[in-house]
Amino acid sequence: MSYLRAQLQKAIAAAATLKGRKFGLLVASSLVATSAIVASAMSGNGGIGPLAEAAARSLLQERPATIAAAPAAPSAPASTPSPAPAPEPAPSPGAAASAALPESLPAAPAPTAAAPPEAPSVPAEQETPAVGPIKHVFLVSLASPGYEAAFGPTASQMPYLSGELRRQGVLLTDYSLLDAAALPNAIATIGGQAPSAATEANCPEYEKCLFPVEDLTLADQLGSARFTWHAYVEGMADSEGRPANCVHPEPGATAAAPAPGAYSSTANPFVYFHSLLDLGDCANNDLPATRLAEDLKKADATAGFSYIAPSPCNAGFRGQCPEGTADGAAAADAHLQELVPEILASPAYKKDGLLIVSFGAADPSAAEDPAAAAENDPLKVGALLVSPLLTPGGTDGARYTPYSLLRSIDELFGLEPLGKAGGEKVRSFASAFIGQETVAGD
Repeated sequence: MSYLRAQLQKAIAAAATLKGRKFGLLVASSLVATSAIVASAMSGNGGIGPLAEAAARSLLQERPATIAAAPAAPSAPASTPSPAPAPEPAPSPGAAASAALPESLPAAPAPTAAAPPEAPSVPAEQETPAVGPIKHVFLVSLASPGYEAAFGPTASQMPYLSGELRRQGVLLTDYSLLDAAALPNAIATIGGQAPSAATEANCPEYEKCLFPVEDLTLADQLGSARFTWHAYVEGMADSEGRPANCVHPEPGATAAAPAPGAYSSTANPFVYFHSLLDLGDCANNDLPATRLAEDLKKADATAGFSYIAPSPCNAGFRGQCPEGTADGAAAADAHLQELVPEILASPAYKKDGLLIVSFGAADPSAAEDPAAAAENDPLKVGALLVSPLLTPGGTDGARYTPYSLLRSIDELFGLEPLGKAGGEKVRSFASAFIGQETVAGD
């Protein structure tokens, strides 16, 4: 029941953060689904502890007021008391939280007093699970010009990536996409969901592409295990052009083709999951890319997992850059040459970091290039791992996919692989790090 407790905590915290947000309609419309999960857990054979039960009942009874206003202040007048649950015996330890988490993870402490009348109490914070030496993962997602155009020794159009950066890391020579479009690969990377006809078409009808609240993501897992995550999406702005968090089409809207170089939600997979939209996780952690530089200054301000999505121009899609400037693979390489040194110089990376430069889409205009068209597998794009814990200049020829990225990151943080990432044939590169005791750098 550790996930249920975490979700209840998120629901209580969201009451103070979601008021006035433009996606509040999604929150209200999907709370019924979230409540169903709570009710199911309360009626299961294992049951839940009295602390979680009290919080769940309060959530179910007061959900309209919870969404509409922040919790009452502790100094509320005594003339309007709320009924408080009677003290109950401390719960037994119960079943293990998850087979993927270490056995040393402490159980939530038993309550010592009845919940205050203003709001249900929540379990005390648990310690971060003990995992491997990698504590900060940075994933940069680009558009592939083709494997040879990216990493080829003689035909590369990305000299910084294939030269200077390649020499610092390990090249995954058989990393391949699931589809040429960006969205199905991104959703597979964070949620383990298979491509569908809708995602392959980049979800022209936004609401029909939303995953229900029970379909979790890597971000949900990290939050439940007390790790942090941020998405940094370049160009993300509100309708007035101001930088904004978690920008997505309105429910029921049909997505229009964005202007060249403009932000598109198809580069931002986090806005397609109710599990992140409904309780405020997307609003709090899905950020404009301008926030990254500030967060990199201190290790304790850097998220455990950072998903970095450049603009269409800087990602390498052809025809997306201003006229007269570098375009396609050249634009992506120039952006990497600015972005990557900032990451590699950050305290978090130097201490225990891993940078993954991946290609999350095949640039559709690259098919017009005869060299790209001659490739046997256009979805074979390659990826690069850079870390103080890896021997520079290495090569890994195992078969990897976006499911492998999810599985590897899950395993690095001691989490259970989600969805298709848990398949028997899905390879993980986490074994290159797990079991290592020391980290180079300060």
